[in-house]
Amino acid sequence: MGKAFSQLTSQNDEDKPILPDNPAVASKTANYFSTGSSKPAHSCVPYEKAASTSFVTCPTCQGNGEIPQELEKQLVALIPYGDQRLKPRHTKLSVFVAVTVCLLIFSLTIFFLYPRSIVVHPEGLNSSTVVFDETHVQLNMTNVLNIFNSNFYPVTVTQLTAEVFHQASVVGQVTSSLHLHIGPLASKQMPYEVTSRILDENTYKICTWPKIRVHHILLNIQGSLSCSYLSHPQQLPFESFEYVDCRENMSVPLLEQPLPRPA
Repeated sequence: MGKAFSQLTSQNDEDKPILPDNPAVASKTANYFSTGSSKPAHSCVPYEKAASTSFVTCPTCQGNGEIPQELEKQLVALIPYGDQRLKPRHTKLSVFVAVTVCLLIFSLTIFFLYPRSIVVHPEGLNSSTVVFDETHVQLNMTNVLNIFNSNFYPVTVTQLTAEVFHQASVVGQVTSSLHLHIGPLASKQMPYEVTSRILDENTYKICTWPKIRVHHILLNIQGSLSCSYLSHPQQLPFESFEYVDCRENMSVPLLEQPLPRPA
């Protein structure tokens, strides 16, 4: 008798439905379809929609199903391992192209913006005038500087400072503000004037005595140019030695020739 009652109870339990008979609860029960299979393993579409319940699109059913809105933040979206959204196409190629482009842009930027040398080469004396006084010799000289810009961007010369030495003594100096623009990979000539007063007695005799055939004096010119490029200032020193004929009133100007490129 006991065995029969137990079997009957088990048979009755198996016949009971798992879900409650409440249609409101049953309407919230959803089956879900697998995205990789046509068999309806689970469906996102509820069997019956309650009038008071709002639904949103199921995020894992490719827009083909709905879930209750109040359960939207409680459910977990599962994506199959073989889903194409987890395997973007050409990932390695895209990363390789992006890295190559970045390296190329960086290399070109460094190549064009890397500071190169700016060469200042004294061309020499262009012209000079001599004035004699009772005790000194005054020389008004015009000299020329060749400036070479080896950069891929323009350079602006802002100031010139020069001193003239005769026998270790400063006989003349000049300081002038400039605004000379030199383009990329270009060169320009810049003339400048400086006045020198020589008070040495022996030099005065060399320049004024007619019995002396050679009337040349040696002058040492030292100076610097201030330039700026890409908001970066730089000093460019230069030095030259000039033989000046102090007997003649004016020397013959030098003819302008094409500037040779620096070695």
